[in-house]
Amino acid sequence: MVPRELLEMIVVGSVVGVILFVCLLCQGKWRKNFLMIAVTISVGSSLLFFVRPYYIDVQIERKVGQLEAYLEEHYPGEAWEIQTVPHRVNEHKHLNPYLIGVVFETEPDVTYHYLVKDKHTIVQSVYSSNTSGDVDK
Repeated sequence: MVPRELLEMIVVGSVVGVILFVCLLCQGKWRKNFLMIAVTISVGSSLLFFVRPYYIDVQIERKVGQLEAYLEEHYPGEAWEIQTVPHRVNEHKHLNPYLIGVVFETEPDVTYHYLVKDKHTIVQSVYSSNTSGDVDK
């Protein structure tokens, strides 16, 4: 679990805890209303925490399709391999899952990272090299 997820869970738990405390102080119809609010927030946030990884997967698939169309238009005849972040694996949860890596066949030691905002806005944000940076003499 990454710190962001822990913080989100603490905030939701605190809000539900405050609502339940207010629920204990109220009587009758107000108690029932505050209890329903607490249950709704608990169920909604649990659903959000469960659904979010699947939503991210769908977004990444859509963005990869848009990036492939962009690459075919701008680099015809080139071959490439697309790499995405395995955001469900604990070791990679801290990385931006929307940053899509592209390794061209002509440059196998360089990974270009693209950020796809929409099909008209695709930005090469950074690139990285797999070599150590030593110059051959």
